[in-house]
Amino acid sequence: MEGKAAVFFCSAVSEIDPKYNQAARACVRAACLSGYGIVSGGTVKGCMKVVADTAAACAAPHRGVLPRFMKGLEHPALTETQWTETMSQRKELMREGTCLAVALPGGIGTLDELSETYCLAKMGLYSGRVVVLNLDGFFDAYREQLDRCVREGMLSAASRALIAFPATVEEFEKLL
Repeated sequence: MEGKAAVFFCSAVSEIDPKYNQAARACVRAACLSGYGIVSGGTVKGCMKVVADTAAACAAPHRGVLPRFMKGLEHPALTETQWTETMSQRKELMREGTCLAVALPGGIGTLDELSETYCLAKMGLYSGRVVVLNLDGFFDAYREQLDRCVREGMLSAASRALIAFPATVEEFEKLL
């Protein structure tokens, strides 16, 4: 994928509050309108489907990265599909070539992707920005844990500053 790219980490569950899918749609649309190509988990499930549908509606390039055991779940509108053997390889390839990592509200997989990406940014191994859409306080506990790590001396203020928590789509758009 040429040009700047944003990776979106999000839920693969379909039965979530529609506000999360609406926010995902708006964030992906804003990224596309700001010239970003999209990278995601690339499936037809849950919020990942919303990300893929929105990227397609915006005619943006969209690279989906899936482990082989998910064969058959790839979104048909992906402009590029990459297959991996493991979930660890998937995370690595999802970040590859991106300058922005966005975590939308999601479950344990999203937390895993977010935490690894933030850790890599902290160690200087991911040079993109890390942004967490904290819609309706979804990630308050995560943000508060990082703040506690700073207070307890386990995380520097400079490292804490590597991750942003916009509370609304409008705040997210200002970071693009």
